[in-house]
Amino acid sequence: MNKNQWYDRINESEVAGQDAVAKQGEFVNRVFGWMTVGLALTGAVAWAVYNIPQLFQFVVNSPGIYTVLIILELVVVIAMSAAINKLSAAGAAACFVLFSILNGLTLSWIFAAYQMSSLAATFFVTSGTFGGAGLYGYLTKRDLSGVGGLAILGLWGLILASIVNIFWYNNLVDRIICYLGVLIFIGLTAWDIQKIKRLSSAVANGEIEDKVGRKYAVYGALELYLDFVNLFLFFLRLFGGRR
Repeated sequence: MNKNQWYDRINESEVAGQDAVAKQGEFVNRVFGWMTVGLALTGAVAWAVYNIPQLFQFVVNSPGIYTVLIILELVVVIAMSAAINKLSAAGAAACFVLFSILNGLTLSWIFAAYQMSSLAATFFVTSGTFGGAGLYGYLTKRDLSGVGGLAILGLWGLILASIVNIFWYNNLVDRIICYLGVLIFIGLTAWDIQKIKRLSSAVANGEIEDKVGRKYAVYGALELYLDFVNLFLFFLRLFGGRR
């Protein structure tokens, strides 16, 4: 092998490495882009509903309607998860947008219950916490699958405890639930970010086709969206200033 051939191989290797890094970054940016769209859409819908008294009364103060909306949210998420291998990227995106709108409808009550300054402060605290957990998940060499598994188990326990506390409410138990909720979703955020990093590597290396990668980016955005919203709500319950 002469010197020119050796240099050519080095250049080809460098270009391939740069392409892989670019594809990996593109996938991660797509995930966070969809997550941002979802959060913005939810916030905009919630604010709009709050500012239309008739619509707010219809959505929030009608137990039947509110329950139907909650059920629809669950149906959309379950349907997305069940049809992960059948949905196209466009179909997954449509489901995500629909879920974001429905969640905006059901979360419109927070503008009536909490002060705007408190909502803004809680949003920034949540952003910082989410960012720190996400950065750890992205940079750590440790496999966080065990942490994620424990967090999922803890989440089921949290749901059961929350249901029980609805019927036999105790303020101390409620605060413990909120603190545990924060810890659980910090763990889930770090784990989900690590999974997204691994998916981005698979897309960059060609193990996952680009069109499938676009669909997985939407699913990744949904997971991060849920982590962020739940962190926000638990922080709000703990430290939010009510009207």
